Amino acid sequence: MTAKWQKTSFPGVRFREHKIRQHGVKKDRYFSIYYRLVGKIKEEAIGWASSGWTAKKAADILSSLRQAQRTGEGAQTLSEKRLIKEEEKKVQQNQLEQEAIDNKTFGEFFNEVYLPMSSNHKKQYTVKNEIGIFNNWINSEIGHLPFNKIKPFNLEKIKKNMLDAGRSPRSLQYCFAVFRQAWNHARINDLVNEDSPTRKVKLPKVQNKRLRFLSPEEADILLDALKRKSQQVHDMTLFSLHTGARSGEIFALTWGVVDLKNGTAQLRDSKGADRHAYLTDAVQTILEQMHEGQAVSEFVFKDRNGQQIKNISKTFERVVNKLGFNNGVVDDRDKVLFHTCRHTFASWHVQNGTDLYTVKELLGHSTIQLTERYSHLRPDGLKQAARCFDNQLKKNNIIPLENRENG
Repeated sequence: MTAKWQKTSFPGVRFREHKIRQHGVKKDRYFSIYYRLVGKIKEEAIGWASSGWTAKKAADILSSLRQAQRTGEGAQTLSEKRLIKEEEKKVQQNQLEQEAIDNKTFGEFFNEVYLPMSSNHKKQYTVKNEIGIFNNWINSEIGHLPFNKIKPFNLEKIKKNMLDAGRSPRSLQYCFAVFRQAWNHARINDLVNEDSPTRKVKLPKVQNKRLRFLSPEEADILLDALKRKSQQVHDMTLFSLHTGARSGEIFALTWGVVDLKNGTAQLRDSKGADRHAYLTDAVQTILEQMHEGQAVSEFVFKDRNGQQIKNISKTFERVVNKLGFNNGVVDDRDKVLFHTCRHTFASWHVQNGTDLYTVKELLGHSTIQLTERYSHLRPDGLKQAARCFDNQLKKNNIIPLENRENG
């Protein structure tokens, strides 16, 4: 049976004794207050004597509530007072959290938030490169600054440091890309609500259009030399020369996307959307020799452990150097690299009369502007088109206007 309420010497304050629990020599008491509000009696719990409550403290609270009721200022009920206190606590907590966000430095965010996210979505060597960029160029200038203190001026200093150290415009662009990705990730997480300050920093243009491509004779010499050193490097080089595939697309190739019956292979992990490569007879022959006994999930070209290849073998570079293809070459755009195979594929197509739109689709370029770099390989292209048009007119017996008038 619940204990009965008992009055105290303070009007509007009463208590109930716990049947068993003691508080000192007396039984523990639970206090409450009651008062009239808008014509109705309202009662609200205060708490146990064992928690520090007394009739006097309860009376003081009741007095403050009655004062608020008379003046119309402040909480008029204990529940309202508690609610206001909770709201004040939330506001204070939010302020503390916001201060923590405002004071979080770019370096702390990069290491604690951005890098773990990057490690889950990017390849290991990419993450390693980003860490190197941060440690070498970014951290010393802005790692100690909170986001709201990072200005274009700070990035200008990073740019100057890299250029003074002889870093290429491409390296500079990569550094700014790493910073921008971290900044945008912070924006997604509401740590910052402004655009990246990289928008206000002008970077030097990158002249990375590859000029060098192999002649058919050079390609034969290269393939012959590679075959004597490594059959797999030879086969990957031939695949790129004959399909225009990037190294990453070749590394990601599995037997499940190779259709030997129709002579196609779906290229994945490319910069744009997936696309099909059309196999030449030479590539088809090589793949048919390799295909027997291979599961659809296995990589066509794999490392010694049967896993996906990460980088092209150094064998390619050593063979190119031994052949002297890069002797005396200063401009990187003129050097023969593995990517030269893709450039060679496109160049041969254009030289043989393939239109640029078709070359664009074969290469998987996102825009025709990327493919137009090969247009110089057909200096007589317009003249040839005019000739073809003229021949078609003659074939269809379309008579020029001057001849009609003479008739």
